[in-house]
Amino acid sequence: MNDTRKPAQRTAATARTSQGFTDSERGAMKERAQELRASARRGSRAAKAAEEEAAVLAKIAEMTDSDRGMAERLHAIVKAGAPGLAPKLWYGMPSYAKDGKVVCFFQSAQKFGTRYATLGFSDRANLDVGAVWATSYALTGLSAEDEVRIGALVKQAAS
Repeated sequence: MNDTRKPAQRTAATARTSQGFTDSERGAMKERAQELRASARRGSRAAKAAEEEAAVLAKIAEMTDSDRGMAERLHAIVKAGAPGLAPKLWYGMPSYAKDGKVVCFFQSAQKFGTRYATLGFSDRANLDVGAVWATSYALTGLSAEDEVRIGALVKQAAS
């Protein structure tokens, strides 16, 4: 017996396309996939750490002038204030991890076309104070006072 049913016609609701991810978000996901592949094929722990820091510094060097200056300062602040955090790329962003888990990261304004860069902290960061606390900070520049505050935050986050 032949099936004479016809396929359903498309309606306006099913013909619509999803907005989905933006080009920059898709790019970040592709960068993350590359980071994971590169991480899987590296050798010794010391060589891996050196390669990851070199990748972070290369990513910082690609940034626009204002973002690059802040990223370089943040890198120095993290290295000095929380030497136990290891630099690594995370979705194409400089980040700093403890035991392989990201604690904090820098997102340049250029990456997602925003008006300010961001210093963010993951749920691994030890910043819990009461029932409400900040997990990211907008950065338009860094004063000496800001650097001291960020150094304290990073040290606390890594503890």
